[in-house]
Amino acid sequence: MTELVRMTGIDKSFPGVQALKGARFDLQSGEVHALMGENGAGKSTMMKILSGIYPRSGGEILLEGRSVEIGSPRAAQDLGIAIIHQELNLMPDLTAAENIFIGREPKRGFGLLDDRKLNADAKAIFETMRLDLDPRTVVGGLTVAKQQMVEIAKALSFRSRVLIMDEPTAALNDAEIADLFAIIQRLKADGVGIVYISHKMDELKRIADRVTVMRDGEYVSTVPMAETPVSRIISMMVGRELADDSRPQVPAVPGDVFLDVRHLTRGTAIRDVSFEVRRGEILGFAGLMGAGRTEVARAIFGADPREAGEIRVGGRLVDIRNPRDAVRAGIGYLSEDRKHFGLATGMSVRDNVALASLPRFVDRLGRLKEGEMRDTARRFIQQLAVKTPSDEQEARLLSGGNQQKVVIAKWLLRDCDILFFDEPTRGIDVGAKAEIYKLVNALAAEGRAIVVISSELPEVLRLSHRIAVMCEGRLTGFLPAGASQDEIMHLATLRGAPSAPAGEAARVATGETR
Repeated sequence: MTELVRMTGIDKSFPGVQALKGARFDLQSGEVHALMGENGAGKSTMMKILSGIYPRSGGEILLEGRSVEIGSPRAAQDLGIAIIHQELNLMPDLTAAENIFIGREPKRGFGLLDDRKLNADAKAIFETMRLDLDPRTVVGGLTVAKQQMVEIAKALSFRSRVLIMDEPTAALNDAEIADLFAIIQRLKADGVGIVYISHKMDELKRIADRVTVMRDGEYVSTVPMAETPVSRIISMMVGRELADDSRPQVPAVPGDVFLDVRHLTRGTAIRDVSFEVRRGEILGFAGLMGAGRTEVARAIFGADPREAGEIRVGGRLVDIRNPRDAVRAGIGYLSEDRKHFGLATGMSVRDNVALASLPRFVDRLGRLKEGEMRDTARRFIQQLAVKTPSDEQEARLLSGGNQQKVVIAKWLLRDCDILFFDEPTRGIDVGAKAEIYKLVNALAAEGRAIVVISSELPEVLRLSHRIAVMCEGRLTGFLPAGASQDEIMHLATLRGAPSAPAGEAARVATGETR
C-alpha cells in the first residue's frame, strides 16, 4: 500500500463556529477507511475540504506525498478525488451516459455530440464495475441503488484514486448493499482508496479496514476495525459510555385506545390494514423495503388519498382528507425525509418551530409576534437540548440529530397527541440516537400515542411496546415487546398473508397467541 492522502492540522471556521481544530486524516491505496463521529463532529466538513467544496482555514493536504491546493470540486476531480454525497447529484431527465460525462461529452465533426462513443465509454466503465446497465437508460427511471452506481461510474470516469462515500447505504436494501460492497471490493483490488462515512456499525465491521474517529471538530484516534470492539468506537465518538436504558417500560395499566385505524386501503400499497394505539404506547412498524409502512402513515396523515378505511381519534370518527385535517385532529407526522418534508431548511430554527402553529403568533393586525416566536423557540431549544448557536441559525446548518429535534419541537408546539416517527434516526449518529430514543420514551410517558416506523430492527425492538409487521401492503401480525428479530423477519416475509385484524393485535401482544 502507498499513502494517497495525508491531511494534517486542518482548521475550518464558519461565522460563530469553529468546525475543525487541528484535525488530521490519512488514506492508503486499496483500503476502506471509515470516518466516524457524531453529527457535527466535523466529518463532512473534513471531506468537503478534501473534495474542494470548502477552502481550509489552516493546515496542509498531501496527495501522494505532494502538497496540494484544492480550490474547487473540479480541481479535486482533476487530482483524482471524487465525492459521492448522500443526496445524489444526478439529472433525472438525462441518460446514465449523459450524466457520467456531462460537460465532457465526446464530439464529432462540427461540434456535434458523438452518441456512439458516449455510450461506448459509459458501457466500458460499467463493465469494469461488472454492472449490467444500459448506458442509454434515463436516470430518473432507475432505483436509488442503480443511481448510486451511476454516481460511482461518474467518479471513475475522472480516473479517481480517492473515492469519498457519504452514507452510501442509507436508502438501499440488503441485496443492493451486497452489490455495492462487491463493487467496493473490486475498487480496493484496483488500488482505489475509499473514505466511507456511515453510522451503521454492522456495515463497517464488514467493509472497513481502519476507522478514524472525530469529536467536536478534533481528531480522536485511528484504530484497526477488525480488532476494535464497537463499544470502544462508540465511546470514542461520544466521549462517554452509552447506557442501554432507552427501552420503554410497558405501562402497568395501558391507556385508552386513542388512535383506531380500521380497514385502511390504498391500491396494492395498503391492503385492508387495521391497528390501534393506546395512550402512552409506542407501536413499532417493521417490514422490508416496500412493505407499505410509510404509505400507511402518509394515508393516515392525509398526505396521500385513501380508497377505504376509517380513522378514529379518541373514539371519534375523523375525516382526514389532507395534512391540515390531520393536524386539526391532533396527529403529527415526522417524515423519513426531514429535509424535504419536515423542514424549511433555508429558514431559521425559530421559524421552523413556529411553522405548524403560525396563527398563534399573528396579532389582530396581521403582524407576527416575533418576540413571542423567539421566546417559544428558545424554550424548545433548551427543553430538547438542540445544539445551535442561536434560534436564528438556518436549519440547513444543523446536524441531522438537531434537525430532527427541531421537527419534533414543531409538532410539540402544535400539541399533537398522536405522533408518527418515520425513520426517526436515519443519518443520525449513535449519541444523537440515544437522545432521540429518550425523547420518544418521554413523549409516551406523557400519555401521547406514538408510532415508530424503522428499517432498523434493533431500533424497533428497543423502542416498541408492541410491533406491527407488514409485508407487501398487508399487516401480517403483531408481536410483543421482547420479540426476536427472527420472529419479525418471519412475519415480514409472509407474502400473500391476510392482514391481521385489530382484535388479533391485542391477543398476540399479550402472548395469548403466537
